[in-house]
Amino acid sequence: MRKNIVAGNWKMNKTLQEGLALATELNVALAKAKPNCEVVIGTPFIHLASVVAAIDTKKIHVAAQNCADNDSGAYTGEVSAAMIKSTGAEYVILGHSERRGYYGETSDILYDKVALALTNGLTPIFCCGEALEVRNANEQNAFVKTQLEEAVFNLSVDDFKKIVIAYEPIWAIGTGVTATTEQAQEMLAFIRSLIVRKFGKEIAENTSILYGGSCNAKNAPELFAQPDIDGGLIGGASLKVADFKAIIDAF
Repeated sequence: MRKNIVAGNWKMNKTLQEGLALATELNVALAKAKPNCEVVIGTPFIHLASVVAAIDTKKIHVAAQNCADNDSGAYTGEVSAAMIKSTGAEYVILGHSERRGYYGETSDILYDKVALALTNGLTPIFCCGEALEVRNANEQNAFVKTQLEEAVFNLSVDDFKKIVIAYEPIWAIGTGVTATTEQAQEMLAFIRSLIVRKFGKEIAENTSILYGGSCNAKNAPELFAQPDIDGGLIGGASLKVADFKAIIDAF
């Protein structure tokens, strides 16, 4: 049975001290009762080891927001999957639209990153999703299909079983345009249908697929009630414990 997951992506926010305070506050908020979903917080690299040490890792899991596409070597400023694993982090977010858009990450690069993450025992949260011009041209299905085929559909069955998919409608993030629950469910159902065709129904039914649009406390219950939405990849709302916990409590 697939997991329900609420994953926060802090992006480039919070100093180390602020991040530790946020993680500690979340830890206290979740201390009284076990959440009905897996809770993940994606922190900046410098926070990872300190945050892992400060929380109950049975209730909160930690993710890096990226990793290098090489295992080691003369790559100044890069952070390898092995380094991330050594901090106690369990997840890594890969293929985020900001990494693709701002830093030119291609499917070939992401394929290498996914492979290294898996080799080092990390769970990739692999992001896919289309921009507004793709959606307006009604080419979103073909676009997302290509993203998946080029980066993760070449994995073995055993490796694919270890990843989480997150769909980001880039056109609905910070644009003032909001994706409807129906649009979110439609795309996640399509992604699951692609997994059925590639890996079979059993694998598809056990793959967690998250919605990475503008998910908040108000729309989370409706989104999470959909049959193919297994949780959310949460941006800004994950930076405030009350907002993030309200989304967690939607399960």
